[in-house]
Amino acid sequence: MIKINIKCFSQVKYALDTDELRLELKNGTTSVELEKMIREKSKGKLDGISMRIAVNQKYIPNDIKLHDGDEVAFIPPVQGG
Repeated sequence: MIKINIKCFSQVKYALDTDELRLELKNGTTSVELEKMIREKSKGKLDGISMRIAVNQKYIPNDIKLHDGDEVAFIPPVQGG
């Protein structure tokens, strides 16, 4: 098992009602699998919202395998008003 710290911003934060999560995941979990889990936790509140994913403060262009202690951030498009 691996432990991952998750930072939630903007719509993700409001959908999950928290700005930070700590999850224990099975070895070999990928960023795409984690995104799917986060979307499921939101109960439809993130449907249709695109997100960038950063792992250890670097945007990732593709699906990657996560490791113990990684910090993952889900960042939706910037909103303004």
